[in-house]
Amino acid sequence: MQSLKTNIFFKIAAIVAITLLLLVPAAMISGLIKEREVTQTEAIQEVSQKWGGQQTLSGPFISIPYYKYIKEPASKDGKEKVIQIKEYIHLMPTELFVNGVINPETRERGIYNIVVYNSKINLKGRFDAIDFKSLDVDPTQVQFDKAELVLGINDLRGIEEQVVLKWNNTSTFFNSGVSSQDVVSKAIHANINWNSKDSLSGGFSFDLNLKGSQQIYFTPVGKVTDISMQSSWGNPSFSGAFLPDNRMVTDTGFKSNWNVIHLNRDYPQTWLGKKYQLSEYAFGIDLLLPVDAYQKSSRTVKYAILFIAFTFMVFFFMEVLNRIFIHPIQYILVGLALIVFFTLLLSLAEHINFNNAYILSALATLILVASYVRAILNSTRLSLFLTGVLAILYAFIFVVIQLQDYALLIGSIGVFAILGLLMYLSRKIDWYALNLTEEKPKAENE
Repeated sequence: MQSLKTNIFFKIAAIVAITLLLLVPAAMISGLIKEREVTQTEAIQEVSQKWGGQQTLSGPFISIPYYKYIKEPASKDGKEKVIQIKEYIHLMPTELFVNGVINPETRERGIYNIVVYNSKINLKGRFDAIDFKSLDVDPTQVQFDKAELVLGINDLRGIEEQVVLKWNNTSTFFNSGVSSQDVVSKAIHANINWNSKDSLSGGFSFDLNLKGSQQIYFTPVGKVTDISMQSSWGNPSFSGAFLPDNRMVTDTGFKSNWNVIHLNRDYPQTWLGKKYQLSEYAFGIDLLLPVDAYQKSSRTVKYAILFIAFTFMVFFFMEVLNRIFIHPIQYILVGLALIVFFTLLLSLAEHINFNNAYILSALATLILVASYVRAILNSTRLSLFLTGVLAILYAFIFVVIQLQDYALLIGSIGVFAILGLLMYLSRKIDWYALNLTEEKPKAENE
């Protein structure tokens, strides 16, 4: 009976078992990354609660209360009774022009950076008269004197100064809250003291100084909505239902413009009650930090099985082809060195650029593994060979991480190439006659 040392089946089983065992700490590191990401999110929320959260401007639009009457049978005598119900007409602007400047700042909370901003936004446009016939509303039941111009804002704490509405030739202050929550739940409003002779038409304009965190979005409420924004932030992401028609992004900032018409959305210019919501068509700007260390670290950890399995395969072929013996404990120590690479990467990436953290972590791991392999095999040639293979693997994974859109394609090609290399190296091995012996080659000291 062969000894465990020379039993090829025991060696293969041991390698497989060690590989599977090392996936446990790899999974724990993946959990650690998620935990650190949650901590970052909590830090962002803490700053946002004190500064102002992610902002979405919904509107402006006009809400007008009116009464309608419905017949309802009485419960006792069976006679019909008339019930008065108060509802709201919601009127979107015919034209809406938004021009704004975003002034970003980077705040620190512990080791985390959070992007906040001050913005100065001008909104102007006009409303046309309501067609009451199309709405089936009796104009005599409309409370024109209680009409409100409403602007939905996600986080009202971000408003820095009093907002003054200029409506036609009059000025009035905005107040917090809104009478009807049919369209938005958080908003400011200004009363417009109309009467039926005003035909519900007019022009408006007002300035808004708004603070927020990370993103600012808008909703296309106008029959024609034209939004222009600029900022000194050089790393924006244009997101939401619509992308800019024109944009210019440089290292020193960006300028962008959207032009959306009413045909691009599924809600009309006027409706009654709670028929439609605006949030589905929101769009705008995310102020991104240049690097998301946790996202890239998480993607790197997904390749842990490739690092471990490929390194162990190289070790195994070195044993078979060079008649040397590597103890399972030595496999474990090398595998742990590969696992420590991921924790080193995560900790460094929280403080320095991810690419630099990756290079430093890879170099440290390569030096550690190369020194250990040189000591246990007493062969510079084999040590350099294994180090070179690992260096190529680290470089390959680095490229895959950078090319996010092509990660699957490049990764598939890379794994195919690795499989082809292993098949090439093992092409002349007679696996049925394979038997490790105690005979060792002479040590190579170079």
